[in-house]
Amino acid sequence: MIKIKTEKEIELLRIAGKITRETLLEIEKFVKPGVTTKQLDKIAHDFILKNNATPSFLHYDGFPASICASVNDVVVHGFPDDRPLQEGDILSVDVGACYKGYHGDSARTFPVGKIDSKKQKLIEVTKQSFFEGIKGIKAGCTVGDISSQVQNYVEKFGFGVVRDMVGHGVGKELHEDPAVPNYGYAGLGPKLKANMVIAIEPMVNMGSYDITIRGWSVKTSDGLPSAHYENTVLITDNGVEILT
Repeated sequence: MIKIKTEKEIELLRIAGKITRETLLEIEKFVKPGVTTKQLDKIAHDFILKNNATPSFLHYDGFPASICASVNDVVVHGFPDDRPLQEGDILSVDVGACYKGYHGDSARTFPVGKIDSKKQKLIEVTKQSFFEGIKGIKAGCTVGDISSQVQNYVEKFGFGVVRDMVGHGVGKELHEDPAVPNYGYAGLGPKLKANMVIAIEPMVNMGSYDITIRGWSVKTSDGLPSAHYENTVLITDNGVEILT
């Protein structure tokens, strides 16, 4: 069931979203060759607690960390570990903060040191596909309008839009209805209503959109890099408000 948020709930979601966004900005300061993703996880964990929130991901369905740290061909859900990041890697960080029972959810892909032009283009297209996805979106549109706009933009560059992982509603639960795919047809899917809150999160592969899933591990099937860009947004009568 899709939950329409009250004004009080939206205020709490704005605060959760702000903490989530600021956590990613804090993490970005420390992304460099030689740093481990476990170190970045601790930075995120401590920052979220310092801001009177709790990490949304920690222990979620058994997930062992406060961030998902996905390197190169890992699409999403990477476990932080002790392996140092290498020059030329790309790192996708997905994080959530829970404030007074309400969640923010957001992801970014960061370059590690100097990266090649193909990886840089992948990051840029993935980020822009989110903004293409929300163009003209407001109450009365459908989820499919977002999905088709993301897909159409990404595929102009020959990249693959992941099919098996989708965005979602956000609120008192980290994952709520509706599902928000990054591919599809305009005019299809649930109708968007004012005060709906959803996470839109393009996951884009440099090659095929096919992925392999083994437990938590999600990787590209062809071993090529993947990028991730996500924001939690509020649907309004006039557009969308980005909360993260």
